[in-house]
Amino acid sequence: MQNEPTAKNKIDYGLLRRLLVFLKPYRFHLIGAILLTLSASALGPLRPFLTRIAVDEHIVKGDFPGLLKFTGLILGLLFLQGILQYCLSLLMTWIGQRVLLDIRNKLYRHAEGLSLRYYDTTPVGRIVTRVTSDVEVLNELFSSGVVLMISDVMVIVWILTFMWNTSHELTLLTITVLPFLLIASFIFRGKVRKVYDKIRRQVALMNAFVNEFVTGISIVQLFRQERRMQKQFSEINAEHRRLQDQSIMYYATFFPVVEFLSAVSLSIIVWYAAGNIASGVMTIGMLIAFSQFTEMFFRPVRDLTEKYNTLQSSIVASERIFNLLDTTMRVHDAPDATPFTRLQQGIEFRNVNFSYDGTIPILRDVSFSVTKGQTIALVGATGSGKSSIINVLSRFYEYQGGDVRIDGQSIRSIRQEDLRKRIAIVLQDVFLFSRSVADNISLDRDGITRADVERAAVALGADAFIRRLPHGYDTNVRERGAVLSVGQKQLISFCRALVTDPDILILDEATSNIDTETEQIIERSISTLLQGRTSIVVAHRLSTIQRADAIVVLHRGEIAEVGTHQELLQRGGVYAKLHALQFASESTS
Repeated sequence: MQNEPTAKNKIDYGLLRRLLVFLKPYRFHLIGAILLTLSASALGPLRPFLTRIAVDEHIVKGDFPGLLKFTGLILGLLFLQGILQYCLSLLMTWIGQRVLLDIRNKLYRHAEGLSLRYYDTTPVGRIVTRVTSDVEVLNELFSSGVVLMISDVMVIVWILTFMWNTSHELTLLTITVLPFLLIASFIFRGKVRKVYDKIRRQVALMNAFVNEFVTGISIVQLFRQERRMQKQFSEINAEHRRLQDQSIMYYATFFPVVEFLSAVSLSIIVWYAAGNIASGVMTIGMLIAFSQFTEMFFRPVRDLTEKYNTLQSSIVASERIFNLLDTTMRVHDAPDATPFTRLQQGIEFRNVNFSYDGTIPILRDVSFSVTKGQTIALVGATGSGKSSIINVLSRFYEYQGGDVRIDGQSIRSIRQEDLRKRIAIVLQDVFLFSRSVADNISLDRDGITRADVERAAVALGADAFIRRLPHGYDTNVRERGAVLSVGQKQLISFCRALVTDPDILILDEATSNIDTETEQIIERSISTLLQGRTSIVVAHRLSTIQRADAIVVLHRGEIAEVGTHQELLQRGGVYAKLHALQFASESTS
């Protein structure tokens, strides 16, 4: 995947600080968790220390009443430590899940506001990975990582403190293997960090592939590409499995090394004890205590290595997340943008220049106007700029030159939300959500009632087929409208556009995918629906725009000619040629 952050040798602490800002709303809960951690971390190393006293001062001396008290004290400490650990786990999980909720919501809200240019250049699978998998990587960091790293450090400090107070010589002997453990941990961290980064890249690639496959499943099956797609997915999946196996191998190597070094340390203690217990330099209690200290000492060291990898993984994931949050591909409202209520006069394009990528011009000095209540048609070959005009008018993209004005006011000075409330667009490719028919028409927009939905459906002739559905207006159309025909989906999109009584109606190739019967239904009601409404119609089929008040003919991003259907035919220009070619093709087909 291109433009993806990769694993780094050092932690970006600036990025970590930025990530930890999400903990700010829960700072008091976090302080409580840290206090619990400091308390719990001292109780563990205290047990071996008390065990030494119990053995040397009570068992060896036969003081069983004193031993009973110490046993009760140790059991009480175990019970208290269990309660503290339970409260700590519960609190940190609560904090972690709420932080993840905040991050996901922020990512989603930010992604919603990005311009279409971002979605034109970014694979959908990558965006899905950011909001799901990458955020989930942060789960362990916020649920346990930060606080438990503090806990592990404190446990090590407490263990060394109790060990040193018990025996200086044994403490120094115990930590002789520490350099080897640090070297093993350093190698392990480097290997696992790299392979985890590759795994996340592979997951993003897999998400992107599956999303594209599912979206285009009809094409895959139509052209019998199942085996080829299966082979490609198998290759992606096999690489993911190989990387997972590699990470497992690193863990399978590192943990036995830690256990081996722990055993070596214990062996050194036993060797030292063998020659010193008899002489009285060392006691049985010290041997038992240091055996427990050794086991406890290596556990947090090993955990810190794992937590470091968690931290590193979280840094890489957060870098990907912040890359999305820092994306500024937006069409911004002007600081002094004003509201827009109703269209009063009309729309005017003044020498508009537009390019999607900033280099290749799509529209060149486009100028035309639409008076309120008029219907104009945009005609031209594929790529001539028809849809680009719609994108510019709707402010999906920023134009680079000229201006677009509504009622004499630049659309850049109008709030986008208000502008789009008064514009309704019917596209060629209809997208329906996995909801009821009524929900797909209303889209839960304010002020739209069930009566409004049914009224729009009746006006367009869609009411008849909707009521024949199993549950009428409450029928779930499934994902992408799977239970409906192409024509039925298009009729619903018409209802969706017209239910708000928009000032500006845009039909972008809206009838190109409709069967003849459905088109006749639309044609019977379209003239009534367009009456008194400013409309822009984009169509390849010239028969659908002959009644337009004016036809704007585009050629390679420029306006070639403007006029009515009859006027343009009489001129014998571009429109006349397109008309002749199309009707000649229809007559021979």
